[in-house]
Amino acid sequence: MLRLLGNVIWFVLGGFLMGLAWWLFGLLALVTIVGIPWARSCFVLGTFSFFPFGKEPVSRRDLTGQDDIGTGALGLIGNIIWFIFAGLWLAIGHLMSAVACFITIIGIPFGIQHLKLAMIALAPVGQTVVESDRQRWVD
Repeated sequence: MLRLLGNVIWFVLGGFLMGLAWWLFGLLALVTIVGIPWARSCFVLGTFSFFPFGKEPVSRRDLTGQDDIGTGALGLIGNIIWFIFAGLWLAIGHLMSAVACFITIIGIPFGIQHLKLAMIALAPVGQTVVESDRQRWVD
């Protein structure tokens, strides 16, 4: 129940805008055709940005125990290119949102989520989103 309440408050008070920002960068990447791998990451993490409570980002390498194209050398190159063109801007947006949330005590959990998303925004290639095990103990 707490997860649902957190996600609803998050969505109304800023998660919607940051999720749209992720999806906008995803659409821009799709238009270039070359950016399709980044677009996939944008849409996965944009959906996570809409409703982050109860989920957490993990490296696909940690999840599967195997390297794939996004977790190897090509993923590193992809993350460098991402950082230059989009990652820095999304991270700044999440940092500004985090500062706004930290102004109130009630906003601290939301600010922490923004900081997590800011870190992911810097290097999203090779990341995926899974259900959080920790939330099972809270509900």
